[in-house]
Amino acid sequence: MALSKADQCYEILRKGIMEGTFSPGYRLVIDQLAREYGISSVPWRESLRRLEAEGWVEIVRNAGAVVKTFDTGSWERTMQLLARLEGYATALSAPRLTTADLKQARTLNREMGESLSNFDPARFGVLNREFHLLLCSRCDDERLNAFVEDEWTRLELIRRSAFWYAPGRAHAALAEHDGLVDLIEGGADPDVIETAARRHELNSVIAVAEHEAQLAQEAAGPVQAG
Repeated sequence: MALSKADQCYEILRKGIMEGTFSPGYRLVIDQLAREYGISSVPWRESLRRLEAEGWVEIVRNAGAVVKTFDTGSWERTMQLLARLEGYATALSAPRLTTADLKQARTLNREMGESLSNFDPARFGVLNREFHLLLCSRCDDERLNAFVEDEWTRLELIRRSAFWYAPGRAHAALAEHDGLVDLIEGGADPDVIETAARRHELNSVIAVAEHEAQLAQEAAGPVQAG
């Protein structure tokens, strides 16, 4: 079934945002888009309203549609939700993950370590997402998996990774990945797996909060004795 014009515009914009063609803060001008892609302005307006509702863009008075920029609050709320969704999905998936799945998870985690050594944050991010979605992939609940994938996509939109924003978090995350695979491989209770998967995501939130607090303290300078 062919996509409607509005759906085509939506896919163009969403892909452009995800790939960085339309970076955070980028102004999406309808007339310019219409000329560039040969699609009239009405479908672009419909797609922008949809993207606004989904949190991808912001309609700013006298400026039009602007791609949303990173803020710690948005990232933290997304991580909090993802922790709950992914924890449950991983627990449901765990008994169905095959030996080959777990081998692939360990391979992905090892490659993440290599990307750290090679100072390649983009590849680290791709592999990290693949690792997490793999552990959720056997949960046999299509809606839950769709929710998890949507939140991972939202994280990519936010354009900032706690692994790089909080020093040392990336290496700690790799160790937690190994621990999570160990639990699944050892047939741990689903509640234990769910808690471990949820805690893993929340540890990133904690790391960022602690790092920001430290930066704020440093910016304020030493406290003077009274």
